[in-house]
This record gives sequence, C-alpha cells and structure tokens, in this order.
Amino acid sequence: MPAARYKRIVDTFAAKIRAGQLSSGTQLPTHRHLAQQEGIAVVTASRVYAELEAMGLVSSEQGRGTFVRDLALPPGHGIDQRALAADAIDLNFNYPTLAGQANDLRQVLRELAGSGDLEALLRYQPHGGRERDRAAVATHLLNRGLDLTPDCVAVVNGAQHGLTVTALAALRPGDLVAADAITYPGFKVVSEALRLELAPIPTNPAGPDLDALQRLCQHRPVRAIYTMPTIHNPLGWVMDEDARRHLTTTARQHELLIIEDASYAYLAGRPPPPLAATAPDITVYVSGLSKNVATGLRVGFIAAPLARMPAIERAIRATTWNTPALTAAIATRWLEDGTVARLEAEKRTDAALRQAIAYETLKPLQQHAYPTSYFTWLPLPESARADRIAATLATHRISVSTAEPFAITENPPQAIRLALGSTELSTLTDALTTVRRTIEDDTRR
Repeated sequence: MPAARYKRIVDTFAAKIRAGQLSSGTQLPTHRHLAQQEGIAVVTASRVYAELEAMGLVSSEQGRGTFVRDLALPPGHGIDQRALAADAIDLNFNYPTLAGQANDLRQVLRELAGSGDLEALLRYQPHGGRERDRAAVATHLLNRGLDLTPDCVAVVNGAQHGLTVTALAALRPGDLVAADAITYPGFKVVSEALRLELAPIPTNPAGPDLDALQRLCQHRPVRAIYTMPTIHNPLGWVMDEDARRHLTTTARQHELLIIEDASYAYLAGRPPPPLAATAPDITVYVSGLSKNVATGLRVGFIAAPLARMPAIERAIRATTWNTPALTAAIATRWLEDGTVARLEAEKRTDAALRQAIAYETLKPLQQHAYPTSYFTWLPLPESARADRIAATLATHRISVSTAEPFAITENPPQAIRLALGSTELSTLTDALTTVRRTIEDDTRR
C-alpha cells in the first residue's frame, strides 16, 4: 500500500481525535475490522494504531481493544511534578508535612549558626558523606533492622539520587533489571536515562509473582531486581517473610543484585526484616528523609556491601560530588536528637487517620492500601477509563495519577493512584468524595 494512503488514515484518525469528534474512551474498530473498512492488510491496520499510540492519541489494552486517550492530561502526568494552581488539591504527589516542622527548621538553623564547625560546611565534603553523617545514618538504620558500620553507608541527595547512583555503580546500558509490573515511576526514569531494560514481574495484592521471576531468570540474563518489599509504592503491600526468603533465594541462585527501595518503610509498624538484613552481601538498600521528614531536605542514604562502596562513591562524584553539607548537617542533627524518630511516629499516626478517611469515603470502590500508608490504589470497574477520570478531576482542581506512570508493561491497567499526604485534612474528605463520584459517573457512561 502506498505510504501516502497509510498516512492519510493516520491523519484522519488524529484530526478526529484532536477535534473531539472521537471523544476520550471511544473504542476504535478492531485491527481486522479496520483492515476490512479501509481495504488494507491487517498488519497495516496494526501499524496505523501503533503510530497513533506513539503520538499519544490512543492506548491499546490487551484483550479489550484500542481506545481514544484523553488529551486534556499533559504528557508526563503522574511522573513529572508540575506547579499546581494555589486552589488545586494534589492527590498525585506526596509531600507530607506536620504542624511545627518549620519551627524545627528554625531551631536547627540557630544551632548550626552557633556551632564551631560552621566554616567547614562551606568546603567540599567526602563523596559518601562525613564520618559523623554516616554514623548517624548507621545508628538510625538499627531501627529498620540493619546492623552495619558507617563505612557501608553513603549519604546522597535523596532516595531518587540513591537509586540513580546505585544503578550507575552496578549496571551498564542494556542490562536487564526485573521489577514489579506496577512500580515506582522514579526507577522507570532512571532506567530510561541509563538505557536499562526493565522486565515486568506480574503482581497480585499480596506481592510480586516470584515464581514468574524464577522463570524469567531461567530464560533471560537478568542482572538485578528492583523491589519495594516494605510498603510498596503504589500497591501498598508488605511482603511476608516467606516471600522475602523466596526472593533472596532466587537472587542468590541467579546471581542477582537486589536493589531494595525503602522510602516508605518507616510507615510500617513492625515489618519483617529488610532484605538487606537477611542478604546483606547481595543487596543495596536505598532510602531517605524526604517522606519521613521533608521533601525539600533532599537527603538520602545508601547501605551497601563494603566491596561496592568505591563504585558508589565514584558515582556520587560523577553526579553531585557530595550531598550539600548544610542539608546533611541538618539531617544528622535531627537523626541524633530524635527529631526524625518523632516525626516518623507522628506521620504514621497521620497516615493512619488519612487512610481511615479514604477507606470510608471511597467505599464501595475497590481499594488496595496499607493501613498506615500515604497512598491508595483504586482498580477501576471494567467500563471506566482512568485518563478520562483524571481529566475530569482536573476540571475540579484535583490532581490524581493514572496507572500509566507506574506500569512497565505495554498495557497499563485501568486504575487511579491517590496520594493522601499532601492536602489538608480539612479538605481531604470533600476531595475524595469528588473522586468517588467521578469514578461512579464515568462507570455509568
């Protein structure tokens, strides 16, 4: 078929979608039906839809068909943080803060201003952090079930930087990394930037399908697994001890590096020991102080086998040289004086309250969430469309995320992820009520 005719079919569909003649959620003809309508080969019909999908105009769902996307959502919605209007409600990104935290900052800045080593904060710091900073983190991690020495710790610019550094230090372009089919978008960004290939592991409400991981490793050269065993973002699970043993056994059998993301682990009251505690020689543990203290602090940490530390410090040098000394000093003082522990306890209480509100307000919708986490996952009814719901909520000044930023499969599920930690408690119930009603209305369309 001449290229001009193939392009005309693509352009016709694109024009109708952009003009609103094909509204969001409209199901397009099957590949075979389109081929019959236009007198083209089925493979050409598939090419038409593939190009429309690459243009961001349609989405294909295995077993369901091809649907028109809602163009009101900006590219990168749910993965790139954008400024919201002052009156908007952010149920997309979590930046939980508590009353009085600004006073904590004023106090620690006064203390630092009066300290004797203030001038030292103006100079370059060791790539992995000062000895005092690393020791404070090591002591803090005892509360997470990790017993390690300061020389196995590196201080970084938040957990996102920690994931980047870990991947830079341990992996190479083209390496295959296993990850949950629904996973943290930040690791997707890291993988894309470093040209890593992500292999999806099917998930269920209790955790990843580890038998599927075993089969994957038997057939493909997997180098590492990225996992969030303690309060998974966004699915909320805490893997039990049997699953953790299964995962570490598979990792040892196939010589995998385990990248353990523990950014939300502080919200779990008494979780099983971290993977880094039971398999310390093959695990790099990444966490930080963004969620449990403040997102603007940008201090995180990596705990890794001693043999991996030179490569990790080299990667820190290549990316930022060192974590800014001032923020590291603030973090260290708060770790040492109990401020971090206090804030973690208070935020567990705050998250539990918000989850209780969400559970009651969103009923009877299906919900996947941990009782003390700051997010909930809403699988949608069969007839609902996540992008259309997100766009409708945006007209109500409410920002939510669809499953697309979290999915590493070709066909993201129809689901909404709600971040509960950013909006005022006084407005949370009304916002969630609007979410529920919007989903119910969309389901009836």
